[in-house]
Amino acid sequence: MAQLLAYTGARIFDGEAWHDKAALIVAGDRVQAIGPVPSDAQTIVLPGGYLAPGLVDLQVNGGGGHLIGPQTSWNDLDQVCHTHARFGVTALLPTLITDTSAVTDRVLAAAALGVRQAIPGLLGLHLEGPHIAPARKGAHDPARIRPMTEADLVRLERARTELPHLVVTVATEAVTPEQIARLVRAGVVVSLGHSDASYEAAMIAIRAGASMVTHLFNAMSPLGHRDPGLVGAALASGVVWAGIIADGIHIHRATLGAALRAKQGPGRLFLVSDSMSQAGTALADFTLNGRTIHRRDGALRLSDGTLAGADLTLDRAVRYAHRDLGLDPGHALQLAARFPAQALGNDALGRLYPGSAADFVHFSHDLEPRQVWQRGKTVLA
Repeated sequence: MAQLLAYTGARIFDGEAWHDKAALIVAGDRVQAIGPVPSDAQTIVLPGGYLAPGLVDLQVNGGGGHLIGPQTSWNDLDQVCHTHARFGVTALLPTLITDTSAVTDRVLAAAALGVRQAIPGLLGLHLEGPHIAPARKGAHDPARIRPMTEADLVRLERARTELPHLVVTVATEAVTPEQIARLVRAGVVVSLGHSDASYEAAMIAIRAGASMVTHLFNAMSPLGHRDPGLVGAALASGVVWAGIIADGIHIHRATLGAALRAKQGPGRLFLVSDSMSQAGTALADFTLNGRTIHRRDGALRLSDGTLAGADLTLDRAVRYAHRDLGLDPGHALQLAARFPAQALGNDALGRLYPGSAADFVHFSHDLEPRQVWQRGKTVLA
């Protein structure tokens, strides 16, 4: 039987509630309880701060010098997961942006192999494109954008049988409601994004089963007083979750605050990093689909100034939500753990309870990760 370890000295947030003067009891790779220290446990005293569930990032384009793309192997996915674990992210979705069918097949195969290899933190895959709108392409290669076909549907249905989770970002201009419904029936999470959809078109897609919106406000039809657009549909719908990039660059602080107030019930906001290969490195420039991405002043941009992902890790987004938006630590942590897990439909993630995976983080009082445990093993100390 695994040795019981009792982590004390920090205030514990289980993903929904706080526990004071309690210990997190861990046996092997599982949480056993939150409560008094058992007599047969080894006590580990932490220097204050918070113990909280590991963070969950549903949009990770890369990290540690590895970009999800044509050359991605299961080992690259392992390195990306390990890089982000150092920032408190113990579960993530590697994200492939718009590319060819051949590249998509390669990355799907790499992810399926990574799942079979039990890469720590690998949840599956997020395909952001290629079925998006050219008018809202952002940094995506317009030559590779295309409508969804029957072959694409079959590919995604098959992939979902090999992956625990598959998120697909699509635009209403490139898919039909029937295609969305079919993907949802197969267990795929359909996210709307990179779209100039009208409010009505977005709501039709939501009624067909789309349950998520990709990086709210960015690369989509804005909120207008006569046409609420995709932004308006996302804010008005009580069933749609929306990822959001909280870096002070992609979205103005006041806009983000208004969105948080609008999405306080079911179908809330959650934080994503939208990080690229530069995460966890000192890289200044790198290449995306043959184009140079410049890392300057806290942002990643193409040479024409278009934002291309974010120079962000999820722990920094949590601190931004706490420091710049004034959210209490519990709410800020929920935005990056419990809520993305719920958006994905995975109730086991983003919280600490008897039997849950021992994926947890020791944060300082200002929400800096100090120690990270994944499957009960120390990743950052």
